[in-house]
Amino acid sequence: MGVLRTAKLSTLGLGKSVGLFDALGRSDWRKNQLLILGYHGVSQHDEHHWNPDLYVSPEYFRSRMTLLKKYGCNVLPLAEALQRLWARTLPPCSVALTFDDGFCDFYNHAFPILREFGWSATVYLTSYYSLYNRPVFDVMCSYLLWKGRRAVIDARGLINGTDTLDLRTESTRAAATVALRKFARDAKYSAADKDELLTALAERLSIDYEAILSKRILHLLTADELAELAGEGIDIQLHTHRHYLPNKRESFLCELEENKNFIRRFTKSPHHFCYPNGVYEAGKEAWLRESNVASATTCEPGLATDHSHRYRLPRLVDTSTLQLIELEGWISGFSKFLPHKPTRGEHLIPPFYY
Repeated sequence: MGVLRTAKLSTLGLGKSVGLFDALGRSDWRKNQLLILGYHGVSQHDEHHWNPDLYVSPEYFRSRMTLLKKYGCNVLPLAEALQRLWARTLPPCSVALTFDDGFCDFYNHAFPILREFGWSATVYLTSYYSLYNRPVFDVMCSYLLWKGRRAVIDARGLINGTDTLDLRTESTRAAATVALRKFARDAKYSAADKDELLTALAERLSIDYEAILSKRILHLLTADELAELAGEGIDIQLHTHRHYLPNKRESFLCELEENKNFIRRFTKSPHHFCYPNGVYEAGKEAWLRESNVASATTCEPGLATDHSHRYRLPRLVDTSTLQLIELEGWISGFSKFLPHKPTRGEHLIPPFYY
């Protein structure tokens, strides 16, 4: 743990012990701010061990929801929360819950817990792999290589230009993941081609891929699951079609329109957006406005106010490595006064979902 993090945790502990958390959490200052919490996945098996920045366990997620209830947080649907933020009519200690990408574990694990608490959430859906419901290639590459992390495998006949893949360290696994993704992109593989590559990779690693498929690990929500969730009050919103944000206007608008067209099956108002990987650029805000998008969230930690730029809304991404007192600090608002490193989420999700 770094020096800055250690000092921050000590400061949080001191602030809580002298009652600053309670005082700030009940204050008018906190009332006029919104904590937007972001999650990615809730494990169906061992995903939180593979990538603790991407996945949390169901037990972990339940503990976070219990903490929100303990603090008396008013958990609001995102659209309502933003309307009330801008109108300065938020109730005390307001929180909105968001989930990126639309992994099917939301349906299996997160939603049942949310239903117990009587809370809604927004799912920012990247829609391509909902239509082609197989494992998301980029993240499944990383997951399979982690599952085979004690191996050095013969890569001949698997990918061009590489004889072996050494999976014994985190850095060599990262390099192998990059090599596989680059190979598939350069070869212009279709989704079906990539799925065949995943099957071959699992076989080379002696991994029971059918067992992984049967658990639907790293699959996105199907249309039927999305329809059921929408019927239960879950809000489905925009995250691009392929988890990719083009730099050219026409391509950008097309990517967003494909996403909208799919999501309109489940909601009449897909007007809220989350940047893939949390990466945003000022020039693209005009394109979002042109597409009738009302808000866009980032992965920059913070509390949103009525002065926050509506296309750069701060959001706290909760992960397995975030300690409970750190979340408490943000719920109360105390953490807003502490230094923090800006993050745009590049480490959370690979940059392409083709």
